[in-house]
Amino acid sequence: MFTGIIEATGHIEAIESAGRDSRFIFNSGRLPLDDLRAGDSIAVNGACLTLLAKDARHFTADLSAETLALTTFKGLRAGARVNLERAMQLTARINGHLVSGHVDGVGRVVERSDEGRSVRFGIELPPGLEKLICKKGSVTVDGVSLTVNAVNQAVFNVNIIPHTLTQTIIADYAEQTMVNIEADLIARHLARLLAARQTGPDGA
Repeated sequence: MFTGIIEATGHIEAIESAGRDSRFIFNSGRLPLDDLRAGDSIAVNGACLTLLAKDARHFTADLSAETLALTTFKGLRAGARVNLERAMQLTARINGHLVSGHVDGVGRVVERSDEGRSVRFGIELPPGLEKLICKKGSVTVDGVSLTVNAVNQAVFNVNIIPHTLTQTIIADYAEQTMVNIEADLIARHLARLLAARQTGPDGA
């Protein structure tokens, strides 16, 4: 589990393809890796990955065909900047919201405009995900915990303050940028329960 509070930005050092899967080598930037070991979880652009190996400034993770198909990683290349967060500790403050690191789909930035000292973004959701996003609810964009300002059909808006812009890759976003989206866990489970209630226990 994660909180959606980005600890550092890094970048993709190299990508090694192996059939439909790929092995990514990440430069961890300012993120300390001392307390991590093989098998630990780390969120990269909001996707929970398993650390395979590390050195002082790099770590390696395998991305399956499923992960590549459901995230923006399929379109990223060496040099691309990424958001990084280590798995949360149960004794830590949750300053964002509970984030599983299981990406629901890929969204697309359709609007960027300045609003005072912040920047307003409009992000178009992939089909079927709009029912899980609500005004003033939580959403995770490339691993960043954000509050939804407004929803207009399949497009939701968020305002990004200067601190978040400087600490994440959101400052790089332009129109047509593709982003990983994770809906709030509570919304996801409620939608599942309501769907089950409508179909009945036997699926009818």
